[in-house]
Amino acid sequence: MRTVWIGIAIGDTTGIGPEVTLKALATAVADNSTRFVLIGNSDHLRDLNRRLGLRLPLLPFRNTQNHGRFFVLDPHPASFPAGLPPGAPIAARAAIECLTVGAQLCLRQELDALVTAPVNKESIIRSGQPFVGQTEYLSQLAGAKHTAMMLLGTDDRGRWLRVVLATTHLPLRQVPRQLTRAKVELAIELAAQACRDLDLGRARIGVCGLNPHAGEGGKMGNEEITVIGPAVRAAQQKRFDAVGPLAADSLFHQAYRGDYDIVVAMYHDQGLAPLKMIAFESGINWTLGLPFVRTSPDHGTAYDIAGQDKASPASMLAAIQLAIRLRRNRPAPAPIQIH
Repeated sequence: MRTVWIGIAIGDTTGIGPEVTLKALATAVADNSTRFVLIGNSDHLRDLNRRLGLRLPLLPFRNTQNHGRFFVLDPHPASFPAGLPPGAPIAARAAIECLTVGAQLCLRQELDALVTAPVNKESIIRSGQPFVGQTEYLSQLAGAKHTAMMLLGTDDRGRWLRVVLATTHLPLRQVPRQLTRAKVELAIELAAQACRDLDLGRARIGVCGLNPHAGEGGKMGNEEITVIGPAVRAAQQKRFDAVGPLAADSLFHQAYRGDYDIVVAMYHDQGLAPLKMIAFESGINWTLGLPFVRTSPDHGTAYDIAGQDKASPASMLAAIQLAIRLRRNRPAPAPIQIH
């Protein structure tokens, strides 16, 4: 079996990203053919590894000819000041640098996939870096114009919910203006491809309406008539198994019981609220449409519990496992030149 190299950008050092990363790697996450490169401050990672009692054998990363299993790549090998407050600008800027380095290594095919620990958007913006979200940042860095955010997770009985978002990080008042037929069609097509990447037996996609009761025939909004409905019909003409627009309050229940493999939601909270209800600690964020595999735990920096050995690694573990699975299923793309 070919060795797979998984990069993990550890996110905001003052959050729980480094902790959940180390805890996840201390669990049996894969066979010995998988290697892990933690991208972040080496002093902090080694100190945290010691304080948590995990004893992971962290080695410096030079290239993929290294012998070992767990490596650290430090873009800026200098110690952070002691006692950094949550969201400190130096930590926020370092998180973006680690994200950038990880993506560049994937684009050059030096790493096979990238898992990204949480960052804090507010802290990054306060540090002077324009930022919308990791999905948007990575899409821009890779020059990928047709991407979508997918969230997936399972409850304690093994029932899955998978959600693709037609729009991502927008104020609610902007959603009707930003929602287009092209975006809905793209979300449906990427959802169908995701089903194939996951080796699901079918790709039945339920598409949400934007308005309550899917607009009630135009009485509660016309986006279902002018945007979503035409997108669904166009997808059906391309032989995608898509149904909608459907009332979101019923569709998620139907998907949860297995009628649909993926739900296409129109905006962030429409899709994430039900997903987090069933998989708050094990949900995964997967960016569809990138030229490399990128997954992430579906939680934030949790500044309030950082450094207290309270953070659950369940979502990070699930993100790592999905990255490995997808990378083994997906053929390697051609390398992208970084200028």
